[in-house]
Formats: sequence, structure tokens, C-alpha cells
Amino acid sequence: MDTRTELNQMAAQFLRQLEERGESFLLLEDVNLADYPGTQVDELKTDIASGEAPAASVSGTRPGESLEEFGARIASCTGCILHESRTNFVFGAGDHGADMLFIGEGPGAEEDRQGLPFVGRSGQLLTKIIASIGFTREEIYIANMVKCRPPGNRDPRPDEISACNGHLLGQLDLIKPKVIVTLGRFSAGYFHGSPGAAMRDMRGQVGEFHGVKVVSTYHPAALLRNPNWKRGCWEDMLLARKVYDQEGGRTSRGEVYRPGG
Repeated sequence: MDTRTELNQMAAQFLRQLEERGESFLLLEDVNLADYPGTQVDELKTDIASGEAPAASVSGTRPGESLEEFGARIASCTGCILHESRTNFVFGAGDHGADMLFIGEGPGAEEDRQGLPFVGRSGQLLTKIIASIGFTREEIYIANMVKCRPPGNRDPRPDEISACNGHLLGQLDLIKPKVIVTLGRFSAGYFHGSPGAAMRDMRGQVGEFHGVKVVSTYHPAALLRNPNWKRGCWEDMLLARKVYDQEGGRTSRGEVYRPGG
């Protein structure tokens, strides 16, 4: 298949997704893209010309689809090179209607083996962090930017994050959280619109992504390597809980940890 044919098929799939979401669409073979300046079709033309994958900002969910159905449908994704070495597609876990959503960067070895997010050493620490602000893991939802393990636990690459964008946005559409807590600088940079920014420049801020409040903190794996960052993480989590309560999040089963209380 030549590049032009592949890009046309990819673009047609994107526009069909728009139709499924109730948005206006036109199939590429039926139109001249130059006739539609300033529209989504025109933006798509730019993506095709650059060779980049389109629809990074468009959710891949279907009308009436549940989170479980969405996860099952995309579990065989081959959108990037990471699928070649995965054991399991790690979609996410937790309350499907959670008001608080934690988003890390990518699965590690144990996550890849079990098909669940944050089940290794960093996952054990995350469970304690979540409990410190009154929640159990069953009350929140946990996911990652990319759903397949990067080899050697390396950082996810921009093209891999882009390939998984529709999956991530689909989760946001279906869960509808009130607060997103990002874990690590890659997820923080994405949700704050500042890719490549230092973690210190994104912590302590309340951002907003598609109408949802965003608070960022260190990845638990980074805390295991740098225990002196735990105080900063605690401050971030108190901020996240404050925003959660301000946004009308449901009452948690536990209470916020108070040292010496």
C-alpha cells in the first residue's frame, strides 16, 4: 500500500469517527480538501501533508458504548510500535464513574504481566498516597498515557503518546471525572499543555483540560528514587483533595491523613 492510499484510509476513518460522534463529516474521496478552508477537513489536510497521524484530539468512543466495551474494543490496538512487545494491553482500573482520575505515563513490567495499572512497587506506594487523602483504589480510576509497556521502562515517545490519545480521551469522555491527578512530567506536560516543561514548573498549579481540573505531582517511581520529594507530593495531594471537594466530588470512605491526629 502506498503512502497516499494509507493516509487517505486513515483520514476517512477519522471522518467516520466524527460522524459517529454526531459531528459533521465528509469522506475524502467525495471532496476536494481545498474547498473547505478553516474547517476540520482543512486541519486534516495539514496533518496528511506533514505525515502525522490525524485526530489526536478526537475520542474514539462510539455512541452508547460503556467504558468496559470501549476497553475491550481497543485492546488489540496496533497503533504504534509498543504493541509488538506487549504481553497485555493495560487499559485502566477502578470506579468507572470516579470523580478523581489518576493518570501515569506507561505500564511497567509487572503491569504488562498482569494487565493492570500500578501493581508493582510504585503501585503499592500509589495506594498509600491515595489512602492519605481518604480514598481507596476502588473509589478512583487509574490509567496511563500509553496502554502498552515501553521496552525497558523507557519514557513514552511523542508518537506513542499521540497514537494513544484517542484511547485516553475516550476514557475521559466515559468516566467524566471532576479532577485529574497526573503522575510524572510526561502526563503533567500533556494535561497542562506544556510538553517538555520541568515538573517543578507544573506542580502547585490547578490547570484545566476539557473542563476538568488538573493537579500534577511526581510519579511514584520517582518518589522511590528520591524520598525527599515525598513532602512535595503530599502538598500536591492536599491540593488535589481541596480542588476535588470544591468541585463537588463524592464523599470518600476514608479521611484525609492528619499527622499527629
